[in-house]
Amino acid sequence: MTEPLDATVLARLGGVVDPELGADIVTLGMVTAASIDATGTATVAVGRTTVGCPLRARRERDVRAALAGLEGVHEPAAKAALMDTARRVAQERSPTTTIPGTVPVLAIGSGKGGVGKSSVTANLGVALAARGHVVGIIDADVGGFSLPRLLGMSGPLEAKSGRLVPRSKPVGEGELRVVSMGFLAEEDQALLWRGLILNKAVQQFIEDADWTGIDYLLVDLPPGTSDVPMGLARMLPQTGLLLVTTPPLAAQLVAARAGDLARRANLRVLGVIENMGSFVCDHGTSYELFGAGGGTRLAEQLGVDLLASVPFDPALGAGADQGEAAALLETAAGRAFRDLAHLVATELAPPPGAQGCTARLLDQLERVVERA
Repeated sequence: MTEPLDATVLARLGGVVDPELGADIVTLGMVTAASIDATGTATVAVGRTTVGCPLRARRERDVRAALAGLEGVHEPAAKAALMDTARRVAQERSPTTTIPGTVPVLAIGSGKGGVGKSSVTANLGVALAARGHVVGIIDADVGGFSLPRLLGMSGPLEAKSGRLVPRSKPVGEGELRVVSMGFLAEEDQALLWRGLILNKAVQQFIEDADWTGIDYLLVDLPPGTSDVPMGLARMLPQTGLLLVTTPPLAAQLVAARAGDLARRANLRVLGVIENMGSFVCDHGTSYELFGAGGGTRLAEQLGVDLLASVPFDPALGAGADQGEAAALLETAAGRAFRDLAHLVATELAPPPGAQGCTARLLDQLERVVERA
């Protein structure tokens, strides 16, 4: 080490959690160099637990996402470092929940309403459950809840041993566990709550519900740049954001603001999902009903990957009204959601217990001991 580590860069990297070891890469001592040059470009060097680590691509994405917001840092560097440190301290004092730090938390958000983020949340949850995972889902869009209908679930929430018990639904060999205001209020009942109360409701969904045994937690965020994402970053520091947009430029620009908010709140932007893409008619002709390129442009703007492009499919909306997830159908949209779930489970955010580098090293050590 020939140069001191830059505090601004370290503060951002403090939000990058190693998915296998359950701690951030700064605490683990994996950051060996961190600096910002005169042009405002941040440069870091991050070590690996072993050569050929399968989580290398994910870790690199997380580091890039954490540092993307630092481009152009000059005089405000000290203030940025102070604010980042303050947010990190708040995250380190996050409340105790039943959600282990190794469980991937995926927040699904958008800059505006009407882009289908709840539909994406529901179908991604179903696709992950169909792979055999236990998937928790929090409907954080408290005033605009829709997940109970999208998932075909109903009934009141109950409490046991002082904790809320999520509503459960089997999907293949997996299971969905959902908490939503839709289980507590009538579907057509308006909630006249201010922002502080809404954020408190989400906090109770996180802290007071029993999430024991889940492999994933999906959080359907309210649209826009509200205080719910900031509260989520404090309560669940391992949260990563999936941004949903549609092809039009207007939707892309609004979603970019949501991405900027996430990074300011030390939430990692994991990637972009484009919804309502091209429509292919029965004769095979493709129509770009809402334009094209919004997802690709947003991903390039944020420096992340376009994870999926879900085609426009009338059956998706019709099925949602009946609580039938498109992810289980043999359609282009269904395949897109299943491919997204495969990407999440195998590369983007492997579930707890996935065979990572450290686990493989321990297996090898055990075999050596047995042979000896």
